[in-house]
Amino acid sequence: MKIIIALLTAGVLTFFWLADSGYKYIPYSNRLGSEVYAKEEVSTTTPVKRIASAISKIVQNNEVKEGEVISSAPLEVSHVKTPKNVRALYMSSWVAGTPSIRARLVKLIDDTELNAVVIDVKDNTGLVSWNGRIEDINAFVAELHSKNIYVIARIAAFQDPTYVKLHPDQAVHSKKTGDIWHDNKGVPWVDTGSKDMWIYLDTIAKESYARGFDEINFDYIRFPTDGPLSDMTFPVSGERAKIDKPGIVGDFYRYITNSLHKDNIPVSGDLFGIIMVTKVDIATLGQDMHTALETFDYVAPMIYPSHFYPGTDGYQKPAEHPGEIISFAMMAGMKIADETASSTGQATSTIRAKYRPWYQDFDMGATYTAEMVRAQISAGEKLGIESWMLWDPANHYTPSALKSQ
Repeated sequence: MKIIIALLTAGVLTFFWLADSGYKYIPYSNRLGSEVYAKEEVSTTTPVKRIASAISKIVQNNEVKEGEVISSAPLEVSHVKTPKNVRALYMSSWVAGTPSIRARLVKLIDDTELNAVVIDVKDNTGLVSWNGRIEDINAFVAELHSKNIYVIARIAAFQDPTYVKLHPDQAVHSKKTGDIWHDNKGVPWVDTGSKDMWIYLDTIAKESYARGFDEINFDYIRFPTDGPLSDMTFPVSGERAKIDKPGIVGDFYRYITNSLHKDNIPVSGDLFGIIMVTKVDIATLGQDMHTALETFDYVAPMIYPSHFYPGTDGYQKPAEHPGEIISFAMMAGMKIADETASSTGQATSTIRAKYRPWYQDFDMGATYTAEMVRAQISAGEKLGIESWMLWDPANHYTPSALKSQ
């Protein structure tokens, strides 16, 4: 009897050791999701093992098939309903992972008209934030929710050196050398047509929502735009990439939105603002504003005045005229929204309300003052755009540009 009791006790202890973190010390289990989830924050309510296993299949073995449902027990989390007017700032994973630094941004949201934050979940290095970058990510999201702050997960999609390292066969390649192609910054890209990558992004998005994030925002949802573009070849997209990049990107928009909508997860996408005022770049980017407005719940055109061509709307230095540039770009955007409404049979107001532009709060092309930041917000408001987000890669925002709470 004593032997039986001892065996049962050992079995129970082994079970809980494995369920917590002991599985990491078994060679096979330790490989599950090791590239992305090696330092996973484990708790009795976190769906770590199933999600890690699923992502391992996607990233390492390509065993997950298109349309396969990844089942995992949900976290015990709450979600904040999407505000009627979202007013957000961007917080990098580095800042979000440093409590002493992120506190000033949380206070800025508390003290002003801001009511939302966009936090990196997967940045353009391919690192997933709960893989050691933001150690207390679950608790931080819960803290934000306690303040009724809407939390958006930002996922950089197809610029992902980590994924390329694991799957060079799915990367953009060089025609000349046959090796992996790199852009002007030396960064490799995943072929946008890779459905294995689509599934990977979908899985990370659903894990984000399970952790409490209220919305999924996708960035880098396009083909590369700088570097030796004529030297690119696409092992997955093939010849289609030469003639129909917008079709490939559009297929991804529909795939990811349809998948996340099955779980009632709000989805937004970041697009280059330039495509609202000229069609020249659409064929290279693969981004089309009509398609984005048809699919995503919210569309975030990146209309930083510093990023517009000299001569835009008659201004040789667009960055010095933020209000005017926003008005020019978003008036064109409203025309596209009206065309989309007409072609889909939806109300014009419904499609127009999807716009949630990114505004500039960083110095490029000009030193940005509070007046210049506010000029962008005011220009949008005159067009009926009440939702917006502020971008500064360094996360140093201008409090005096914002209205007090």
